[in-house]
Formats: sequence, C-alpha cells, structure tokens
Amino acid sequence: MDAAGGAHLSRVRRLREAFSSANERLVARLRAAEDAAAEASVGSAWSAAQVGWHVAAVNTRFAALIAGDVPSAKPLPQDFREQPWAEIEAAMPEKIDAPTSAHPPAGARRRDVIAALEASGLKMARALDTLTAERGATLGVTNALVGTINLYQVGEWAAGHVNRHVRQVAGLLEQR
Repeated sequence: MDAAGGAHLSRVRRLREAFSSANERLVARLRAAEDAAAEASVGSAWSAAQVGWHVAAVNTRFAALIAGDVPSAKPLPQDFREQPWAEIEAAMPEKIDAPTSAHPPAGARRRDVIAALEASGLKMARALDTLTAERGATLGVTNALVGTINLYQVGEWAAGHVNRHVRQVAGLLEQR
C-alpha cells in the first residue's frame, strides 16, 4: 500500500473511532436514564430523548451523504483547500437552530431513540468503510454553518455534532 492509501485508511479509522466513541457515550447516557427523566421536556426545550432522536436523524443524513446515497455531495472546486476541522468547529456558534427536517417528534421514547442511535451508528460505520480516498478528498458540500468541506470533514462534523449533543443530554439529565 502506498503512503496515500495508508493516510486514507488512518483517517477513516480516526473518523470511525471518534464518531463511534461519541455515539456510544450518548447511547450510554440514555440507557442509564429513567424513561421519565429522558422523556421530560421543560417548556419549549427538547427532552434528552428528543435530542437523541435529532442526533440519530442527523447521523443517518451524514452517513447517506458520505456513502453517496443522496446526491448532495458535489465535486469540490480545483482551488479547494481543506481548512482544519478544529478551526471550523471553533467558529460555530454555541446555539444552532436545527433544520425543521431534523426536529424530533413530541413523543420521542427513550428506548426507540436508543435503537435509532445504534442503527445510525451502523450506517455511519458502513458509510465510512465504503468511503474511498478519491471521494473523501474530491467531493464535498457547502453549508452556511461550515462553509465548503470535503466528505472526510463531513465525518468530522458528524462526530462533533454527536459530541455537542452528548454534553447537552448530560446537562438535561442532570437537571432531572
């Protein structure tokens, strides 16, 4: 295997580990919670279960994007230069309004959300397993929140998104 192939495999392995670790932490928090605590919301804020539902929906969307199951990824411009993910993430606002399509139903149930998170984790693992070096580096998306990023960075965004919500769920469950 050449150096480029080794770098690709190493990057995909890091993406898988970062995503899996975050998703497993979220599942563990919801597993440890009582139904009433996980499903209770205060005012217009989402419950911990609803946050988990949102994360599973976004994970599934990110996995489909990486795998090529949705035609949203486009060839990147010739002059595209990958900005370090840490810089992109640091520029994100603390509070982000989710698109309506990723809003959870009012009655999200803890056990159903756990199953959805686990299923979305499998989808992401499969998507990353099928990501080629060419697709990872030359295809991408443009989003108002993150700018133009490649598919590798979509994987970083996915892991970061889950981590943000792990912290949110921890805070919600501590309030109960």
